Amino acid sequence: MIRLVALIIAITLQIVAAVLAIRLMRVTKYRASWILISAGFILLAIKMIIKLIQFLNDDFSFYLKPADDWLGVVISFVFTAGVFLIGELFYTLSRAERERRRSERRLMRAVIQTEERERRRFAKDLHDGLGPLLSTARMTLSALLQHERDDHSKQVLENASNVINEAVESIKEISNNLSPHVLTNFGLASAIRNFALKVSQSKTVEINFSTDLTDSDRFDTNVEIVMYRATCELINNTIKHAGATTIDISLEKIQRMLVINYNDNGKGFDSEAAQSATNSGMGLSNIASRMSSINGTFVYSSAPGDGFHSIMKVKI
Repeated sequence: MIRLVALIIAITLQIVAAVLAIRLMRVTKYRASWILISAGFILLAIKMIIKLIQFLNDDFSFYLKPADDWLGVVISFVFTAGVFLIGELFYTLSRAERERRRSERRLMRAVIQTEERERRRFAKDLHDGLGPLLSTARMTLSALLQHERDDHSKQVLENASNVINEAVESIKEISNNLSPHVLTNFGLASAIRNFALKVSQSKTVEINFSTDLTDSDRFDTNVEIVMYRATCELINNTIKHAGATTIDISLEKIQRMLVINYNDNGKGFDSEAAQSATNSGMGLSNIASRMSSINGTFVYSSAPGDGFHSIMKVKI
């Protein structure tokens, strides 16, 4: 009785497996490998049915025993052929995944290039359009100040001149931040050093920057842009969120890898929670996406009270 129950359960499971395998054939685009495996499940179910018949009626065992043996041979062959051919299915899936990642990288590179073109255009419009107008206004006020005027009028003109001077300097700074000429003309190391120096001069946070690169060390334009923007984003994050007093940045070329180590002594945060969140709110996922677009990596760690630590790497 126990053997009969076991055979019935086994047959039921084999039939369920065969049905599920058949239903998956459409998903696999009716590939030969999956058809063979499905056939193997069906034959296994038939084999178990033969065993059930043998158990219920021993009179047929003489005729069914050879069929059972040959079914075992056919099943072994079908499963072996199916497993051999299914490698093609997994290879196709792997190839599709690689192509998807390449497409994402191409799309991100296109987005970055378009963004940089728009930054340069906007910076040029500010510098070449609004800049000369303010400079003209400044010269006009300077000319007016040369004439005899009462103290009140002179004070008003001097204040207006100072405001225009500040506006001119602000436009220069905004234009440079949008499209830093140092990055274009002198490379990644000089651009990061220049940005770190400007931030340090504001007394907001002290930045210690070290590098083994020279101004003559130049890399692919996309690599320089992405790593510069990512470093600036990390500095801005530290200033806005971390409450840090010191940032340490190192830029090194290690064999064929360009590596940026970034550390601050801020209040830190739960990095595991940030990585699992759909939106960390700190641009870290955006940095990771941009690094991926140049086949680079971005990893970071942090804990409450332990500051922020990250490494960016890209092959050059």
